[in-house]
Amino acid sequence: MTVEQYITDAPVQAQPILRKIRKMTSQQCPAAEETLSYKIPAFKQGQVFIYYAAFKKHIGIYPPVLKPQELVEALVPYRGPKGNLQFPYDKSIPFELISKVIDALYANYAVRK
Repeated sequence: MTVEQYITDAPVQAQPILRKIRKMTSQQCPAAEETLSYKIPAFKQGQVFIYYAAFKKHIGIYPPVLKPQELVEALVPYRGPKGNLQFPYDKSIPFELISKVIDALYANYAVRK
C-alpha cells in the first residue's frame, strides 16, 4: 500500500484533510521522507516524527506534542486519551494549529545531522 492509496481508501470526508496535512508536512519539512508506518501515513527524518490517520469520526495525529507549553495548552480541546490529537470531521479543522503541531513534532522528534 502507498500513502496515496491509504488516502484514497479513507472516508470521503477525510481525504481532503489528509491531503492537506500531507502537503503541509512536505512543505514545512522538505528533508523528511514520506512513509507508511503501522499501516498509516507518516513522515520521518532519522525516525518517524509524525503519523496522521483517518478514523470513523476524526483525523488523528501522533505522537503527543510535549512542547512548547503554549501549544500544548492550545491543543487541550483536541487531546485524546493518550495525548494523541483528534480533529473531528464535524468541526472546522484548525489547519493553522496543525501547522504548529507539524513544526513542534519535527523539532521534538526528527533527527537532524
